[in-house]
Amino acid sequence: MQKETEVFDLIGRERERQMRGIELIASENFVSDQVLAAMGSVLTNKYAEGYPGHRYYGGCEVVDQVEELARTRLKQLYGAAYVNVQPHSGAQANMAVFMACLQAGDTFLGLNLSHGGHLSHGSPVNFSGLMFHALDYSVKESDGLVDYDELERKARAERPKLIIAGASAYSREWDYARIRKVADEIGAIFMVDMAHPAGLIAAGLLKNPVKYAHIVTSTTHKTLRGPRGGIILMGEDFPNPWGKTTPKGEVKMMSALLDSAVFPGTQGGPLEHVIAAKCVAFGEALQPEFKTYQQQVQKNAAVMAKAFMDKGYNIISGGTDNHCMLVDLRNKYPELTGKVAEKALVAADITTNKNMVPFDSRSPFQTSGLRFGTPAITTRGLKEDKMPEIVELIDRVLQNPDSEANIAAVRAEVNKMMADYPLFAW
Repeated sequence: MQKETEVFDLIGRERERQMRGIELIASENFVSDQVLAAMGSVLTNKYAEGYPGHRYYGGCEVVDQVEELARTRLKQLYGAAYVNVQPHSGAQANMAVFMACLQAGDTFLGLNLSHGGHLSHGSPVNFSGLMFHALDYSVKESDGLVDYDELERKARAERPKLIIAGASAYSREWDYARIRKVADEIGAIFMVDMAHPAGLIAAGLLKNPVKYAHIVTSTTHKTLRGPRGGIILMGEDFPNPWGKTTPKGEVKMMSALLDSAVFPGTQGGPLEHVIAAKCVAFGEALQPEFKTYQQQVQKNAAVMAKAFMDKGYNIISGGTDNHCMLVDLRNKYPELTGKVAEKALVAADITTNKNMVPFDSRSPFQTSGLRFGTPAITTRGLKEDKMPEIVELIDRVLQNPDSEANIAAVRAEVNKMMADYPLFAW
């Protein structure tokens, strides 16, 4: 067999890119060497359609134990009564919930995509908007916080069958209790997509939605610092999809519906090597050091947000409670688009992403904002003292984003800084 060179050369280039730059994409992180090892293990060779003890293939004795261990650890991490660790992504976890709880054309309510919501919460180009009737609630223009009054008005008027909390670009804590109250009032299922703050929640630094929501979904990367994948969780209190509330502790009916919605409803065989990597990440998240790490993520984000505001940038909602922040460029650089800003920063080895801001005057392809997050740089070992320095480097790029000399000078400083924070053991 011919030895592969091209792919491994490209992997090496990506490794170098990750090592030399400042990673500020809020949905990205660096997994541990243990997670990498599990994901690259021989478990990738095993086909295992079905669930532990109920497979459609032989030879699943070992992968059954791996998946059971992952489920046990995940239940412990969030105090859940039911979990499913098979979804290939957060979007597929969300799709499984929709398939289990709704019928095509049913109405649901989620956060407006341009106000920080997620693609799978009702975008017209996503399954959620194509197959179901999506309604949205907003954030307030005055303070950038979720408009719970609007959410309640729409819920009572439209009586959606499902209400979703969670976002891809929202920096504040959620009032889960208030949403659960209105969901109970109208007989809706309350789902929380905690993909972004899942690690902070696991560490006890933000409220645990498993205690409030009927169903919770998440990715396993981002703040949770695991491999790319999805999960579904439930506590012990939920209604079935026909509106009748089941007795407390009776999770069997809904768990069976969710399991069948994942397999065979929305995907085939599980990725057992990824499930093993999830299991490793869950184990790491159960350790005391993980809380220390998440506390630093939160500190770094708070200091970074303040540094931006001290330089005159507008942070949506005026700060952050979690790991991320959304910067509206229009007050400081009214002609600068998020697209141009992102490109210039990436050229300086500072990775971020353009992002719509609430009530944006530009299209999703241009945007007026940038989203920043601190999970990855915190994993690298950077502390809050470095956050103003990073903001200063960003500001220097944005002051003159067309100058190659300016970008090159900033890039040299970025590379010098990050050389002091090694990333991989191999």
